[in-house]
Amino acid sequence: MKIPADLAQTLAAVVDEGSLDAGARALHVTQSAVSQRLATLERLTGQVLLVRSRPVRPTPAGEAVVRFARQVALLEAEAASTLGIAEDRPAPLRIAVNADSLATWLLPPLAAVLPGLGATVHLHREDEQYTADLLQRGEVVAAVTTRAAAVPGCSVTRLGRMRYRAVAAPSFAARWFGAGVSPETLAVAPVVDFDRRDTIQTRWLEARGADPDAPPRHRVPSSSEFARAIALGMGWGLLPAVQREGLELVDLGDPAEDMALHWQQWRVQSAALDTVAAAIREAARGALEPA
Repeated sequence: MKIPADLAQTLAAVVDEGSLDAGARALHVTQSAVSQRLATLERLTGQVLLVRSRPVRPTPAGEAVVRFARQVALLEAEAASTLGIAEDRPAPLRIAVNADSLATWLLPPLAAVLPGLGATVHLHREDEQYTADLLQRGEVVAAVTTRAAAVPGCSVTRLGRMRYRAVAAPSFAARWFGAGVSPETLAVAPVVDFDRRDTIQTRWLEARGADPDAPPRHRVPSSSEFARAIALGMGWGLLPAVQREGLELVDLGDPAEDMALHWQQWRVQSAALDTVAAAIREAARGALEPA
């Protein structure tokens, strides 16, 4: 049994757009045509591929088909480029990246190489511990991730380390840590977290012998605003060196938190993807500490 590429790409469009209606509009066909294509694809594979929720989401079997569709689109774009065939709208390169990399060092290399490639990117911001999950599900073709083990069907390259230090504004430190940074003062000093998945402040508190459930906690789910919230004295938190530059901050002491970052991408022959990967690796050498 072969998976028809056009049917797989219909499933990918529906997943991308979130509904059959929106997928039909993106493909410039009727919703009835999309429904028929999906029914045919599910009959051919003998699997339920789509959960009809709001938004729709692929089943595990559907994720495999979406990944196949993305790979076909990437290979088609590469073949068209090699043959000198202009595409009306080449498929974007979908890349998953953690918020801190996106806010600091990742955009300049992309801006430098994309115009020459005639390509676009869709960046998916996700916690660095989960970006590889998007790669495995076929939602992206590459990811900046903490996962060192290669996702099946992918290659992996070490990028370097982001070293985080616990810091606070001088006025905040004077108010809350005048008697020193101790389990007692850490129990009452407000903390700034990125979001509910952000555990780096919790790990630092535990390393200092403090109860991580004791202090009040803010959530600021944007990397640049997270750093600004700390600089404004809302609370203390951990920042990498590139985000501490230019800010007047007080270091709260050890331990430092090191985050090893890796680049993972599909093992497909794509000059555009390889060019983007090379630019990102080069930028990482200048922005990150050696792996």
